Amino acid sequence: PRHSFLLGPHQRLLLRELLRDYNPMERPVANDSQILTVQFSFTLMQVMDVDEKNQILTTNAWLQMQWYDHYLQWNQSEYPGVKNLRFTSDQIWTPDILLYNSAHDKFDATFKTNVLVNSSGFCEYLPPGIFVSTCTVDVRWFPFDIQRCELKFGSWTFDGWLLDLQMKEADVSGYMTNGEWDLLGVPGGRHEVFYDCCPQPYPDVTFVVTLRRRTLFYALNLLVPCVLLSSMTLVCFLLPANSGEKISLGITVLLSLTVFMLMVAEIMPATSDSVPLIGQYFASIMVIVGTSVVATVIVLQFHHHNPNSGHMPRWVHLVLLQWVPWFLRMKCPGEGMDPTLSGCQADFQSKTPSSPTTTATTTTIPTPVPPNLPQSLNSLQASLAQLNHPLPHPPPHRSAAVMRSVAVEHQLHALLTEVQFLVERVKEQDRQLGLAEQWQFAAAVIDRLCLMGFSVFNIICTIAILMAAPNFGEALSKDFL
Repeated sequence: PRHSFLLGPHQRLLLRELLRDYNPMERPVANDSQILTVQFSFTLMQVMDVDEKNQILTTNAWLQMQWYDHYLQWNQSEYPGVKNLRFTSDQIWTPDILLYNSAHDKFDATFKTNVLVNSSGFCEYLPPGIFVSTCTVDVRWFPFDIQRCELKFGSWTFDGWLLDLQMKEADVSGYMTNGEWDLLGVPGGRHEVFYDCCPQPYPDVTFVVTLRRRTLFYALNLLVPCVLLSSMTLVCFLLPANSGEKISLGITVLLSLTVFMLMVAEIMPATSDSVPLIGQYFASIMVIVGTSVVATVIVLQFHHHNPNSGHMPRWVHLVLLQWVPWFLRMKCPGEGMDPTLSGCQADFQSKTPSSPTTTATTTTIPTPVPPNLPQSLNSLQASLAQLNHPLPHPPPHRSAAVMRSVAVEHQLHALLTEVQFLVERVKEQDRQLGLAEQWQFAAAVIDRLCLMGFSVFNIICTIAILMAAPNFGEALSKDFL
């Protein structure tokens, strides 16, 4: 207690003596030609925000500056118990070190704390602050990107011949983790810049805050929905053409991708220097979806083709009904039922009136006809031929029978004409049904071909674009595993 009681008068006396002739504007060196060395360090406490759109980094950090003040020295034996003193930044000389790339509205965002001075004149100044700095954000590999934001510190008025700024390693022992970014390190370096105006150098200390984006949030909210939507494009080719929903599904998927692309555009800066990786992926998927809609229109055009418009072109028949089905291992409807014919030709040439069809162009329902209609027609023709054969010597009492036979002959002629018309009508309808099924099978072949082609292209596009990021494996192992 007595020691504390005596400390007060010694402190007041020492402060009065030190500040009596002290000028805070004077550089505290014994000789004006002497260079004042300032040790500078940076303690990063927290990365508060990385604004990609405005390209601004906000950090919570402490600055650490150490130097020797020639005019703030005393003999501890003359002032017992006074080992150190505290001065405000306005009472004594402090280096005018500022953040060169500051984006703060007041530019200097540090809190002016006291300066701790010991008996040898060693001064230690640790001003904390919320530093808002400009940062060139490279969003090319978003969301698997690594950002390197520089914090450049230096004296605003002193050159290198008056103030020598020396760097000490950055301290990250008290760093608070960020939910969006992983801190990879804060390397630093000292640089000297020579301007055209002056021969003396201007030193600066630059710390590079290296951050890696944590991709789990963006993968769950952007990448996974995009992959699922691209898979819905493949489902579009599995949907039957007569359902009437193929175009609706493709347009819905395209609109959904547009919404997700707008979300990415809101996050990214409006720059044309580089296109984000996820933007490239979305654009590629949108091209796939748009092309799939065009392919779906072609499929529907083939499926609902009017059989009365003419025969199928030979090259279409050769490609879509023979070569491509063989490559895709697709079987034509009814293939293998008639051993005398082969492939789609057998199916489309052996149609019967009772064959089921789903065509939308045929509106006439054929009249039910017995399956042995040709045999009945031949019997009628034979009976009519026998009736037309003249008798050698018809007796007189048979004239009535002859008249009746003539009447029957006219009835059979009329019946034969009706039956022949009915047979021709059924054959024409059977031809139209076979032609319609040819177009429908061609549409099914295009559907299957597009399904395989778009599946391969979708997988290649996903792997090639997403795995192009330099740190894709590192992000996958740390954020997902």
